[in-house]
Amino acid sequence: MTILCVRFQLPPTREAALPRLIGLLEEFTPVVQALPPDGALADLRGAERYFGRSAVELASVIRVRALALHGVDCVIGAGPGPMLARMALRDARPGLTRAVSEDEVREFLAGRPVAALPGVGSRTARTLCEYGLDTLGRVAAAPLSTLQRLVGAKAGRELHEKANGLDRGRVVPNAVSRSLATERPFTRDELDPGRHRRALLSAAEELGARLRALDKVCRGLTLTVRYADRTATTRTRTLPEPTAHSAALTKAAYGLYEALGLQRARVRSIALRVEGLDPAEQASHQLTFDPVDEKVRRIEEVADRARAKFGPRAVMPGSLAA
Repeated sequence: MTILCVRFQLPPTREAALPRLIGLLEEFTPVVQALPPDGALADLRGAERYFGRSAVELASVIRVRALALHGVDCVIGAGPGPMLARMALRDARPGLTRAVSEDEVREFLAGRPVAALPGVGSRTARTLCEYGLDTLGRVAAAPLSTLQRLVGAKAGRELHEKANGLDRGRVVPNAVSRSLATERPFTRDELDPGRHRRALLSAAEELGARLRALDKVCRGLTLTVRYADRTATTRTRTLPEPTAHSAALTKAAYGLYEALGLQRARVRSIALRVEGLDPAEQASHQLTFDPVDEKVRRIEEVADRARAKFGPRAVMPGSLAA
């Protein structure tokens, strides 16, 4: 087990702490890949030899240092490769690293639903389930030619390799992306699409207000939907133009949500992240001559002034839609 997938339990208001936490990981290995807004991958192959400790032992040290130096707990998954470390993370709990050794890979994967495999979307999962390939163990046992007929030559080969535990992924060192994020957890697993949309509206308005407070605009939006079975779906969209306009973010968020085609999905939480932040003064805005759009922008300005004067709860997210 040489790869760690770490998710720091950062509230949205402490996203700025991620670079310092990435720096903590870099004290153990230079091969660290940031996964904004709250995570990272770390390749510990060299660290295991240097420190004379296993990846699981080093994970315990990382957790203690994160708590002691930054007051942040974390959950950690460990595996032979990035894909397996990410999947192990879903079973991890604070204080206990979920580790998957090379000898345990097939057993670890076998009983999991096919949708739990990274890169398998809802459409591919439905196609496989229609042919009885509803678990990774059954996919691993299926002939390669069968998978290629069902999902295509390249996708079928990748699916066959991953289901059999062959992880060709690498940890690619990078800088922390310029992004802001927020999450809307539900008190219970939520089936109602109307509540899903209200959560999206609230999250988009919050991110728009935070962007405008920082005098920033964003170029992209990412939606992450986490389900009751601990799987998640993530989709990203590049915006037509850089914006901090809550209505534009809400429209893009709704589009991402609708494209998922969720049907009776038990959703545990919904998260939005805006990416590619740039100074607002450098962004251009295409005039629409739409009186409704101009009215909404003026309302946003008033709401932003109220937040600046009376605090972030002066205007609750979602109230601008009234």
